[in-house]
Amino acid sequence: MSAAAKTISSLKAALENAVEKAISQNLLPSSELPLFTIETPADRSHGDLASNIAMVSARAFRLAPRKIAEIITENIDLGNTHLSRFEIAGPGFINFFYDQSFYSSVLEEIRTEGKNYGRSDFGKGKKVLVEFVSANPTGPMHVGNARGGAIGDSLSSVLDAAGYEVAREFYVNDAGNQIEKFATSLEVRYLQIYKDGIELPEDAYHGQDIIDHANNFAKIHGDKYVESSSEERRKALVDYALPLNIEGLERDLMKYRIKYDRWFRESTLHKSGAVQNIVELLKEKGHTYEKEGAVWFKATEFGADKDFVLIRSNGIPTYVVPDIAYHYDKLVTRGYDKAIDVLGADHHGYIPRLKAALTALGVDASRLDVVLMQMVRLMRDGEVIKISKRSGKAITLVTLLEEIPIDAARFFFNLREANSHFEFDLDLAVEHSSQNPVYYVQYAHARICNIVKNLAEENISPRDCTSDDYALLNAPEEIELINKLAAYGDEVISAAKDYDPSKITRYVYEVATLFHKFYNACRVKNDNENLMQARLALCLDTKTVIANVLDMFKINAPESM
Repeated sequence: MSAAAKTISSLKAALENAVEKAISQNLLPSSELPLFTIETPADRSHGDLASNIAMVSARAFRLAPRKIAEIITENIDLGNTHLSRFEIAGPGFINFFYDQSFYSSVLEEIRTEGKNYGRSDFGKGKKVLVEFVSANPTGPMHVGNARGGAIGDSLSSVLDAAGYEVAREFYVNDAGNQIEKFATSLEVRYLQIYKDGIELPEDAYHGQDIIDHANNFAKIHGDKYVESSSEERRKALVDYALPLNIEGLERDLMKYRIKYDRWFRESTLHKSGAVQNIVELLKEKGHTYEKEGAVWFKATEFGADKDFVLIRSNGIPTYVVPDIAYHYDKLVTRGYDKAIDVLGADHHGYIPRLKAALTALGVDASRLDVVLMQMVRLMRDGEVIKISKRSGKAITLVTLLEEIPIDAARFFFNLREANSHFEFDLDLAVEHSSQNPVYYVQYAHARICNIVKNLAEENISPRDCTSDDYALLNAPEEIELINKLAAYGDEVISAAKDYDPSKITRYVYEVATLFHKFYNACRVKNDNENLMQARLALCLDTKTVIANVLDMFKINAPESM
């Protein structure tokens, strides 16, 4: 438990003890204490912590909140709480202020825990499966996949730091309509090499990658499959091209610093009978009916806006059935406590259908959470762009990473909540200035490394500091920075609760801002050796927190820039 969390816990106990003491002295009537909160005020001049205990107790104790606050504070013991004083504000809020021992304990905690600082057991080891990107293996990944990759991978890291057991998964759609379209596209491009007058259907894949696959297949097999049956030809083409595309997806995502624990193939659900089994389970439970030769799911009985088809009249399952089987596999067969999907906002209407089916199957649908991700607009010179300057083609994940640093991509895509539209400024992403947020954060880390290096050249090395040394850190800029460092663990938990890694990018940007402010106001090297060592310790602890965040997001923490 962090110093901040310990302080809140000890204050809660002190407030409860104060109420018990007041009741025992008949200063307050005997009554059950309602739930109350202890929060950090937005304006720290109003206190470091604030409680509404008197406000929520007014009805229970039949007294004015301010009178209750006065009675509580007259009976409270702040010993061993890292709090030195309190104030009653307004109608009865109680504000508390840290004493110097709190700041010392924060800095000592960061020094002691190092790379583990900010981690917690909040998640209690619950098993979470995060599925993200899951791009169709029929073509290259687009910019939306780039955002989904950064968000999903960083969210996984945040959950891990918050004490969950996390696995990352890519769902490979290697069955269904898109594979049939892929086969058609390959077949036509292959036959066009040897025959004239064969047109590619309008709804087929028209990309250069399909042409390249067909040409390379022809170099290996020649015209061997020209006179084969369409079924044999299509199978051979897909068996050749699909593994190459999946390998390419894995290679490109590894370049993006994303490594999955498992690549789960949709085809395995069909081969194992899991898809058909889902339909049979729903039938057995009485949740289906037949209409016009098709099998329908009674989705409206489970909260969906309308019923939908499971098996078409031609006997082929609709696209949603493998998805139901996949999520049933996640939550039942493999037993994950929680499944989290990072999906495009266009999947909004699909989620109630999936949850309705899971509920009908006896699965608690609240165990499935979905992070909906809005569109990305790439900007250059203030204008929206869709074409890569280098290739002259639509910008894909690969071409994006050719134009901007990976560090910038991973940081920028996590600057906003997933459900907000995002304009990605390509010019800013490559700029070496304080306007570039990732550069600004990395520069703070490099600046601290430079401070240490320069002091070392003067034979000044960091040493362990005493509480008396830390007590010298009383400038407003020092206190503000320490308070921000103390909040890291709570920020991680908050980001994990909300599935929002952008809270951590904003946090580390604020840490960098406060460090630069401290650096400009407080000279690290000075004539007071004790103060110099305390400030050096503050610098090193700030470096630790910045490095921990950047490492979590798989972003470099440079020692020089």
